[in-house]
Amino acid sequence: MSTPSAAHDDAGSRPDRDGDRDGDGGGGGRGGRLGRVVRAPLGWMLAGLLGVGLVSGLTATGPGPVPVLGAVAAVAVYWVVMRRVAGRSTPEIARPGAGREALRGGAVGLGFVLVSALLITAFGGYDFSWAGNGFFSVVWSAAMVQAGAAVTEELMFRGLALQALEQLWGSRAAIVITGLFFGVAHLGAPGASAWSALAIALEAGVMLGVAFLWRRSIWFVAGLHFVWNFAEQLLGIPVSGHTPQGLFTVDTHGSALLSGGTFGLEASVVPVLIGVLLIVRMVVLAGRSGGLRPRRPGRR
Repeated sequence: MSTPSAAHDDAGSRPDRDGDRDGDGGGGGRGGRLGRVVRAPLGWMLAGLLGVGLVSGLTATGPGPVPVLGAVAAVAVYWVVMRRVAGRSTPEIARPGAGREALRGGAVGLGFVLVSALLITAFGGYDFSWAGNGFFSVVWSAAMVQAGAAVTEELMFRGLALQALEQLWGSRAAIVITGLFFGVAHLGAPGASAWSALAIALEAGVMLGVAFLWRRSIWFVAGLHFVWNFAEQLLGIPVSGHTPQGLFTVDTHGSALLSGGTFGLEASVVPVLIGVLLIVRMVVLAGRSGGLRPRRPGRR
């Protein structure tokens, strides 16, 4: 895979010249202090999380294409917050090349899930059987729900949280914080434990964060996230503790450390080890492309 140019990377973290045009010029005037607070990284992060999270909450479990329509609306909310509140350009959601980036991310996600599932099966942890559900209805429903979830979650965790924290404390701290928060956010899932939270923080939170730093594209990480969950659901493997209808059913055997137990693939040690290998590789690629940024002195 080719890496994005340094110019592409720099654009995503550089405030627009006109970012303060609707404000007070950084001083007094109506709403001056509030304007400065909202335009600070934590301010626009919270504004974006509120907006995208509200859209996700209203559409994530809707029928038919509603989750995907919600994802489209979430992208629009993200664009407004970044452009009008944060005063930043948004190359990470640029339409040119979006499909290519999504396919590249999807290929990584598919390889990650299939290799993990094959290894767990080879070691006796999984036993698959055909579920007999309607093929097209299952595939359609899974695609709509998982696509909507992938886009909105990546906008919140990688687009908003990671980039805001990166501006404050640099890439490495942002990866650690968002990765841990991603794990904590899954503690409420069925079958969750301290181990599952740590595992998903590493293999999903950190890996997806590093993938974003490498490609600087929401479409890449959303594609990876979507295919990961979509493939798991079709295989009948629980997705973060939830077991939606799939094309197969899976019986687990042996240690939960191998199979992931009722939480699913993410709580297995196998994808954790594979995820670590991918993280190391993507950190190297992100470093080569200039995607790893240090803390900037004097940032608010």
